[in-house]
Amino acid sequence: MEFRIADTFTDSLGRLTAQEQKAVKTTAFDLQLDPTSNGLSFHKLDRAKDTNFWSVRVNADIRIIVHRTAASILLVYVDHHDDAYKWAERRKIERHPTTGAMQLVEVRERVEEVEIFKPREVVAPTPTAKPAARLFDNLRKFELMAFGVPEEWVNDVRAATEETLFDLIEHLPQEAQEALLKLAVGEKVQPPEPAPVEADPFAHPDAQRRFRVLTNAEELKQALDYPWDKWAVFLHPAQADLVERSFNGPTRVSGSAGTGKTIVALHRAVYLARVNPNSTVLLTTFSKALANSLRIKLASLVGGEPAIAARIVVKAISAVGYDLYSEQFGQPQIAAPAMVRSLIIKAASEIEGHRFSAHFLVGEWEDVVDAWQLRTWDEYRDVSRLGRKTRIGGKQREALWAIFERVRAGLLERRIVTWADVFGRLSESMAAKGSGPFDFAVIDEAQDLGVAEARFFAAIAKGRNDGLFFAGDLGQRIFQQPFSWKALGLDVRGRSHTLRINYRTSHQIRLHADRLLPATVSDVDGNAEGRRGTVSMFDGPPPIVVACTDASNECSIVGDWISARLREGCAPSEVGVFVRSDAELKRARAAVKAAGARAVELNDKVEVENGAVAISTMHFTKGLEFRSVVVMACDDDVIPQSDRIESVADDADLEEVYNTERHLLYVACTRARDHLLVTGITPVSEFVDDFLKGS
Repeated sequence: MEFRIADTFTDSLGRLTAQEQKAVKTTAFDLQLDPTSNGLSFHKLDRAKDTNFWSVRVNADIRIIVHRTAASILLVYVDHHDDAYKWAERRKIERHPTTGAMQLVEVRERVEEVEIFKPREVVAPTPTAKPAARLFDNLRKFELMAFGVPEEWVNDVRAATEETLFDLIEHLPQEAQEALLKLAVGEKVQPPEPAPVEADPFAHPDAQRRFRVLTNAEELKQALDYPWDKWAVFLHPAQADLVERSFNGPTRVSGSAGTGKTIVALHRAVYLARVNPNSTVLLTTFSKALANSLRIKLASLVGGEPAIAARIVVKAISAVGYDLYSEQFGQPQIAAPAMVRSLIIKAASEIEGHRFSAHFLVGEWEDVVDAWQLRTWDEYRDVSRLGRKTRIGGKQREALWAIFERVRAGLLERRIVTWADVFGRLSESMAAKGSGPFDFAVIDEAQDLGVAEARFFAAIAKGRNDGLFFAGDLGQRIFQQPFSWKALGLDVRGRSHTLRINYRTSHQIRLHADRLLPATVSDVDGNAEGRRGTVSMFDGPPPIVVACTDASNECSIVGDWISARLREGCAPSEVGVFVRSDAELKRARAAVKAAGARAVELNDKVEVENGAVAISTMHFTKGLEFRSVVVMACDDDVIPQSDRIESVADDADLEEVYNTERHLLYVACTRARDHLLVTGITPVSEFVDDFLKGS
């Protein structure tokens, strides 16, 4: 007998108390061990539309709803007695007649309308408003059913308008929700190929996103220990395909914020370790805080498989480089940015006749000379300088190289190295040996890779199939200048894939945030990532934007807003307040204090804390999620940051500054799930005008 679990069961389990969950888990394990045991108390649900629904007694009040047949038992729902029964009476599990996928269908409530005859009254006609346009009235019944719409909901779908769409789709299976949302925004959607009649309806990709077979107690334990982490058990078919597909070279998965790129990366790392038993897999990202988050998620994914977990190394990219360098060459002494800057300024003072600013020289060093590990005049003379828009002639290059030669000599004299030196030497070592420390590498937040790190990963893979798997979003690039991946041997053309289902951010917040970015963002190699066609799976209130008169007015508005969210039941740890830089953090602290809440300031070492509102600069928000978010201090001279703009020596570089500033605001806004407040002191940032376009 097959034993299955439904995503609705994990949802409902997560809403119970810890003590209730413990009792439910005990009963669930008993069911898996022996579903025919005399110790289990089954009760048939007489009023349920589905004759296979039964309840199983957990204790005096808690009941598990199961779908029981001769061939299988499926955990479907759990709740207090009356609520569990009411839920089951309005549901049924059946094979969709068109797609062939097994679905959990909500029974449509029908109310008989009885006409009461009374004397006819003649009333003067009154003007009536034009009825709202029906979104799917042009689609016939068989067309809607091809997208997975249950037959009894077809008429409701055809009557749906923009006002009623989100209220309607929450009653439908997820594949139908996704198709309708895409159709509603004008996307051309192809229905999936129907499964053969003889095919197992539970094996259908759409069924597997909500029903999973559990073959042993460890798998059941995993599903029950983290009921709120549905991603650990159930994957969208598009995600599952990318996780398990074989690629003949480096692969990149993109998608706007909230589309599940990190989830795909986690599952991909586990899949590679599982199907390659003697391999070591690196799972990495650009910051220690995000690496810690990956480590926690990985534990929930493979906690019951220590052999798999032992072969997946989870570290920040800098930690990977530092540890490997220490093993091979001794502990590196990393040059502080201030030290490098002082060496550049000193070297520049020794070279006469040049007119380069310190800002330009630091940028040229970081983005060209150090990044590409240029060691000779010939290398610098011939480099393409991608990402540096300021043109320089031959004589100017000679003067620049004279400066950078002195910088290199200064680093060598002090026996210090840059991070690019670390990764450059490791890449050379791997090339010489013909082997690396990892068989596979999965890189999250890959849009913020630097040149030296990208070359390091290319050396790890050595052209091996499935060797490299990148997940990222060009619209969230906030740390690195663009450069050519292809030039480093990382050609992802033809192996770039975009996720388009947003699970984290409401439709309203995503719609406004997307206005901060172009519809399509391209990299240097011409790979384009588009936001068109991305849909959010739930509705919510529109973001609120307030232009405040002064800091005191902003503090009061934000404090009142946070207080309102907390009164509504939002936990303090589910609230985030973000600003552009350290200079504005005091405004965030004051607002949280005004709300009567405690604040915790996030950084590389400090994470979200229970009982405290999180505050941070926008840079530290990557990878985080909050129910309610405030993006404060969006003043005209704060974002884009006036210091960055004033320091640009060449107008051609302004575009890149503006792009990364927009990306920062986009990242901050898309941390919000349900509620978003954006504030600034008049005059507010020009980006806020873009955020409001179409409102």
